[in-house]
Amino acid sequence: MESEPLNKIIVIGGGLAGCEAAWQAAGEGAEVLLYEMKPQRFSPAHNSSNLGELVCSNSLRGTGMNNAVGCLKEELRRCASLFMEAADATAVPAGGALAVDREAFSAYLTGKIEAHPRITLVRDEVTAIPAEGTVIIASGPLTSEALSADIARRAGGEHLYFYDAIAPIVEADSIDFSKAWRASRYGKGGDDYVNCPLTREEYFAFIEALKGAQKVPARDFEKMIHFEGCMPIEEMAERGEMTPAFGPMKPVGLADPRTGREPFAVVQLRQDDRHATLYNIVGFQTKLTYPEQRRIFTAIPGLENARFARLGSVHRNTFLNAPTCLTRSLQLKSDPRIFFAGQITGVEGYVESAAIGFLAGLFAPRTLRNETLPHPPLTTALGALQSHLADSSPENFQPMNVNYGLFPPLEGRKMKRADRRLAMAERALADLESWRKNLDL
Repeated sequence: MESEPLNKIIVIGGGLAGCEAAWQAAGEGAEVLLYEMKPQRFSPAHNSSNLGELVCSNSLRGTGMNNAVGCLKEELRRCASLFMEAADATAVPAGGALAVDREAFSAYLTGKIEAHPRITLVRDEVTAIPAEGTVIIASGPLTSEALSADIARRAGGEHLYFYDAIAPIVEADSIDFSKAWRASRYGKGGDDYVNCPLTREEYFAFIEALKGAQKVPARDFEKMIHFEGCMPIEEMAERGEMTPAFGPMKPVGLADPRTGREPFAVVQLRQDDRHATLYNIVGFQTKLTYPEQRRIFTAIPGLENARFARLGSVHRNTFLNAPTCLTRSLQLKSDPRIFFAGQITGVEGYVESAAIGFLAGLFAPRTLRNETLPHPPLTTALGALQSHLADSSPENFQPMNVNYGLFPPLEGRKMKRADRRLAMAERALADLESWRKNLDL
């Protein structure tokens, strides 16, 4: 790739973080070149040529302020995030969560990026970091080998890594509703989820099948390290036969209308598209082989005749040891003209990736103009994520979802957990407003 003029910002990667970074940088007046290797080349987990393709799930998680990701989404929404604009425009029913029609979502992002007068979308693979200019690397957890090698060389050490697994998607009209029923836990959110009940005998037979099933092996030189928030269902079973029953298969708050009682365990499916024709199996990320997935998952009551629009898969996720090699402004310490954004920095989750893209999209153009940019307050979700990347122990650094444990504690009287979380959210949004006004966002 030829070098570009120094007054432009190059963004590498058209995922959630790259699109958000490009959008914010262009909003700051920068001329942006956004490089995306699709459709010339696809990663092992992608198949759409659109930008911002969602792979693991269509859920952006909870909307309530009792969950830190709900607070983060509201912060991004108030900061005119393109990611949140697209999510709100393409939302589908999901109870207390924000879920999107994944195809409509990525199409929305692609259309907005292509139409922006200061963003030039280049469909080409970048195999090395450009030698000149301001660069934002948002190549994601599936960065190509060539670019990954160049990043590792410049960052001064090997990448850390973990494995991320994808849940299967089932066609809605292949679900047997003589056994399954629609409901949300405790009746909250109406009938947004499909529930497949298991008796005690069916549950333990399912667990034994998982434990004995054939899995996709890792390559010889790679060690399996799973992110705890995306643990494959078969790994849960290996940890303990009741682990899934206390995790994604817990029946609490889901009474079977045929019996009026909670079953021993439940498999839940969540709407995956706007028209409710596809449902993904909640919490069933997996690295089982395709034949084993079909054999074992069709043994679940209600899914005996299931047609799979997509089976689960496993892929390697790569991330930097951010406290070691990145500044608080997301710049590479060894070369400050290079910024990083998204999951490759060591955050986990769609919303978190977009949030770091948002920050990089502000930091890069203002640094290019030699302006001092105040960092988001640590009391905000944005500031808490930034602090995770900058202040964590390098020896124990691991990818992290946003959570209230990253926020500074509240001062004053003791509060119940739910009240404390809501108070932290109120503080976050109040402090965000002061920061926004200072930045004229």
